[in-house]
Amino acid sequence: MATTPHQDKNKKSSAADGKTIAPPKPGTKPNALQQKMQPSEALAAIVGKDELARGEMVSKVWAYVKENKLQNPKDGREILADAALKKVFEKDKVTMFEMNKLLSKHLSSSK
Repeated sequence: MATTPHQDKNKKSSAADGKTIAPPKPGTKPNALQQKMQPSEALAAIVGKDELARGEMVSKVWAYVKENKLQNPKDGREILADAALKKVFEKDKVTMFEMNKLLSKHLSSSK
């Protein structure tokens, strides 16, 4: 069976696939998605209290949104916040483009 570009078997996993972000190579500085971050109390209720790479946190928030069916059925780019997400977003609904900006307020560097 031939593979299409969307079925490339050699494709590396990404956070969007629900997998972990690859750690930085030895001797290199981690990029923004690889840096370990500590979630706030509000965000920890969704992603857990452990330090995670930013990309993994975004992936976990998306998994939470999909698991709880919080995407607007009329506009899949929009997230309809439940009680837990309202504490993070401070709004009833946000677009997927706003989400990363709003999540950054709930992340602190782990040092």
